[in-house]
Amino acid sequence: MSLLMAATRSLLYLFPRTTRSEESVRSEISKRGPEAAPFPRELHRVAVVTETTVEGQRVVRITPRRGATGAHLIWTCGGAYVYPALRTHWALLARLVRASGVTVTVPLYGLAPGHDVDDAVRLLDAVHDGLRAEGADVVHLGGDSAGGALALAQAMRHRDTGRPAASSVLLVSPWLDATLSDPEVLWLADLDPMLGRDGLVVAGAWWAGDRDRRDPLVSPLFGDLAGLPPVFTYQGDRDLFVADAKELARRLARVDGRGELRVYRGAFHVFVGAPWTREARRATAHLAGVLRGRP
Repeated sequence: MSLLMAATRSLLYLFPRTTRSEESVRSEISKRGPEAAPFPRELHRVAVVTETTVEGQRVVRITPRRGATGAHLIWTCGGAYVYPALRTHWALLARLVRASGVTVTVPLYGLAPGHDVDDAVRLLDAVHDGLRAEGADVVHLGGDSAGGALALAQAMRHRDTGRPAASSVLLVSPWLDATLSDPEVLWLADLDPMLGRDGLVVAGAWWAGDRDRRDPLVSPLFGDLAGLPPVFTYQGDRDLFVADAKELARRLARVDGRGELRVYRGAFHVFVGAPWTREARRATAHLAGVLRGRP
């Protein structure tokens, strides 16, 4: 573990956990803006950013200014299904575009409690199908936190509906079980400086809507993992979700799944968003390698 990782994690303990309870989540929702964070300058420096509307939602396209490989990445941002995309999301995608030459499409799905997973599924299907109709042959799926769950659920849905398989699935600190029922979660909560279990469980129930919270579209850990593209997971060991990431790796191994789980010692939730740390740089370099076809 690098000193900068330890120092950053220590600073995070000074901030309140917005998902510590239902009350804290509702309070944050009452203060949230209606839109994702503005695009930072670094994104415009490396890419041309355009927007369209699909199924009534904003969809952002990030196209490299130089060195585009023709590969595409559909990225679903995290935020416990209730918070919009942050500046750190755009900054991470800027780094991936610069390092890999991939073109990124970001569907900004509607947030809970006003929207649920079925709304997101319609949007993601439409975005994926539209991208394929444009002639995209190499399409990766990826996401962080709640967006990681959506990315893995997408891969399952594509398999089950006969859509072309993605080239890979890239998961950064994915939220794989909306129930957070693994017994290890209780002691991991004391190590995680960012996430609180009780508020997340409420947000997961809102997101499930009329579905059971263990439905694979909501909690892909409980789905059929056979026949998926290679799944690459990047996880810190001071993250509430690390137990489920390890369980995902075990379940993928049982069905001869391809991919890799990379656990970074001392790293926190979505640590890849802290590029000043050695761990984040290494994870980003590996992500870019997968997108270039050289993991």
